[in-house]
Amino acid sequence: MTGALRCALIGVWAMALAATTGAAPPAGADASRATALTRVADADTPSLLDDGDAHSLRQAIQQSLIWLARQPPGRRIIFGPRILTVAEQMRALRRMLELVADDPPADVLEERVLAEFDLLKSVGRDDGAVLVTGYHEPIIDAAAAPSAEYRAPIFGVPLDLAARRGGAYWTRAEIDQGRLGDLARPLAWARDPVDVFFMEIEGSGTLRLPNGREVRVGHAATNGRPYRSIGRLLIQEGEITRAAMTMRVLREWLAAHPGEQTRVLRHNESYVFFRLLPGAPVGSLGVTLTPGRSIATDPRVFPRAALAFTRTMRPVELPEGLIAWKPFGRFVLSQDAGGAIRGPGRVDIFWGRGPYADLAASDMKEPGELYFIVPKANGPDARSPRLGRAPGVQLPEGASE
Repeated sequence: MTGALRCALIGVWAMALAATTGAAPPAGADASRATALTRVADADTPSLLDDGDAHSLRQAIQQSLIWLARQPPGRRIIFGPRILTVAEQMRALRRMLELVADDPPADVLEERVLAEFDLLKSVGRDDGAVLVTGYHEPIIDAAAAPSAEYRAPIFGVPLDLAARRGGAYWTRAEIDQGRLGDLARPLAWARDPVDVFFMEIEGSGTLRLPNGREVRVGHAATNGRPYRSIGRLLIQEGEITRAAMTMRVLREWLAAHPGEQTRVLRHNESYVFFRLLPGAPVGSLGVTLTPGRSIATDPRVFPRAALAFTRTMRPVELPEGLIAWKPFGRFVLSQDAGGAIRGPGRVDIFWGRGPYADLAASDMKEPGELYFIVPKANGPDARSPRLGRAPGVQLPEGASE
């Protein structure tokens, strides 16, 4: 996606995972903004016990407020059956900041939120569940100049790419074979081409140079070719079972089959070009992402910059490399998007960088729940301009969030 951690065509690593399932898109993928969320009855209220820290929640809320402040105050934001204006949503988030200002215990925060806010649940996929995955910012070894050790280029945008937007640009195989010539300057050279491939999937990364210096790069453009899942390819070839497929398993297979790497990677004709990035990672809203608090959702069906709560399971590494799973519940903010995140049945959690981020991004593909949080209405059928109900018909694109 443009100006964000991940590109629209590549998406997060979950695009590869989603494509490996071989299943047709879930029925929920066709949901509109007015139907993607449903009211939660009092008797069905879930636990909202947050297992994160209040500081990170405040950081994430502030970033959503930065984006909302750039929008017209009267613009309508659709939360399924509810509509708020940008100004109302900003007041709601500022109120949430007040509720977490004193670092309350999880049960106290839950009580405060339920007293002042309503919950709207994602309709999810066919089974009602939401597939929860993770993404992160990888760190890869790279150098400023090529050598026998550092041989995989990380290309900037080719000079002639814009002129060829209307037609097909070089494929991954053609680029690997040198067709770019002098038209694109490598920003750096990586030790492992597999690292570069997966950095394309993530959309950004940190390059760690031999002298210890770190340089951040992010998605700038693509060659316009369609994404083709290498995970699906290996499942079809019987190399990895569908049930076993994760990002970690996929990387392990590539490492164990060096003679097959080129063929498998070139199966995906799509190619990402990078640019140097200052500062911290940003999402599709152009604001800083908060590890463990920022999520990617489908902006066609869910409101941007909105407060939500997600429940699922997350991995925990045990001694000797074993993985256990523990419940995960957290207030999150919808601040990113991605090509793989389609419909109300998908949510992707940003985990930042480091060993745990690597683990969560590699192994998370768990069923879960997603609830958006809005101020309490005056009643179940409130239709006031301030906290009205979304009409049964979809609003024109220009009139909605």
